[in-house]
Amino acid sequence: MTEKGSKALGKVEIYTDGACSGNPGPGGWAAILIASGKEKEMSGFEKSTTNNRMEMTAAIEALKALKVPCSVKLYSDSAYLVNAFLENWIGKWKMNGWRNASKAPVSNTDLWQTLDELTEIHRISWIKVKGHSDDQYNNRCDKLAVEQIKINTGKEDS
Repeated sequence: MTEKGSKALGKVEIYTDGACSGNPGPGGWAAILIASGKEKEMSGFEKSTTNNRMEMTAAIEALKALKVPCSVKLYSDSAYLVNAFLENWIGKWKMNGWRNASKAPVSNTDLWQTLDELTEIHRISWIKVKGHSDDQYNNRCDKLAVEQIKINTGKEDS
């Protein structure tokens, strides 16, 4: 297997988004993977979840879909997700036994641990985009995530 630090890594752009109807409530997640001029859309649903969990799930599912280690630019409108890596919250949480600065257990530890494992496989650049603005891929992800809620609950107002 190719080492994550080698220059032979394939390049992938991933756009992700999560949505929730109520927080907690039914939720949807979506991702668009772009590599070698091709796009792949992914989306899913959870009956009872939170918006943060859906944002994280979108990133996890997209990264898990990669068959080999890759150089990834991952775009998200979730400051919670992006800042955990850019500001090294995740490193501090790990050092503190998955406890935050207040010594309380970190929320969504299961998902953070999965994301942490995926960062050992892929070289990921975390990029914050403004939600609900002019980013076509973020907007498509939002639409796909909301569609999952509508399809699975029959709600038209999500």
